[in-house]
Amino acid sequence: MKLKSLAFVAVLAILAGIGLMVGPAPGASAHDFHAMLRDGAIPAIGLGGLVVNAATLRNLYIGFKTSFRDGLGMAASLWQRVATKVPSTTREETYGWLGKIPNIREWLGDRVVQNLMAHSYAVKNKNWELTIGVERNDIDDDNLGIYTPLFTEMGRSVAAHPDQLVFAMLKAGFATVCYDGQYFFDTDHPVLDEDGVPQSIANTDGGAGEAWFLIDDSRALKPIIFQERKAFQFVALDNENDPNVFWRKQYVYGSDGRDNVGFGFWQFAWGSKQTLDAAHYKTARAAISGMKGDHGRPLGLTPRLLVVGPSNESAARKLLNSENAAGGETNEWKGTAELLVVSWLA
Repeated sequence: MKLKSLAFVAVLAILAGIGLMVGPAPGASAHDFHAMLRDGAIPAIGLGGLVVNAATLRNLYIGFKTSFRDGLGMAASLWQRVATKVPSTTREETYGWLGKIPNIREWLGDRVVQNLMAHSYAVKNKNWELTIGVERNDIDDDNLGIYTPLFTEMGRSVAAHPDQLVFAMLKAGFATVCYDGQYFFDTDHPVLDEDGVPQSIANTDGGAGEAWFLIDDSRALKPIIFQERKAFQFVALDNENDPNVFWRKQYVYGSDGRDNVGFGFWQFAWGSKQTLDAAHYKTARAAISGMKGDHGRPLGLTPRLLVVGPSNESAARKLLNSENAAGGETNEWKGTAELLVVSWLA
């Protein structure tokens, strides 16, 4: 018993001497000391590394979450220029109202209810996750610096997630159907003319090169829908009794959410894989500006945003910024749209 007491006093003296802890109250036993260490009532720093207890794990969680939040602010977000965020309350959302853009009419007689066309276009939410495992040995050995950039990158990845989905969907529009059963960028979207006869309307001129897009981004509903069911949250399995700790000596931290993307009104965007030059840009502007809804009603669209990937950046800047065109004449398209260069379109 005397040896145990001497050993306990020696431990307190060493730790107090190097300023790592404040000892227990006078009269406390070795048993009390170990209980405080186990319960996290004293600092978690020990000799030669970290003592893994409740306080250590709590502080690690706070530190990792802080790095995660730092990463959230590092990603430049562009998706809201071409997509509208729509909250979701269930597993799948049906956008039956797509296909009908409401319009003011003169009130003669009774009101005319503008019933929404029945479309079965639905967007089903997907589950997403990103998980990092922290080895217990790295905690024991105080080797945690390697994890800080990982959690920062986790936050950055979460922040960039909508951009990845939205611009991938825009790029896939040449081969993915929208609400009317046609590809989003297609040459035969059905629209009723003044006499109610279906006509084929295009929002693309085809091509086989790198895609570029001309968009009216001023409307409440943009060409792409970003549907969010559950925002990403930072979560952890870091209890000493968790199976992952018991079996694999690994503390698990992650982030997960539920969302997906879909198409809005195709009329608001022109997609092309032709060469980005004055002639094809002119075609795109004329098509968007002259777009009509059912029964010949002009939609009043103004193409304001030119969206390109890195390979088309040079051509786009020349088209929108140069004083003179390729032949030396005045460049009539200078300043006619804002340029948005998106690396996700590479």
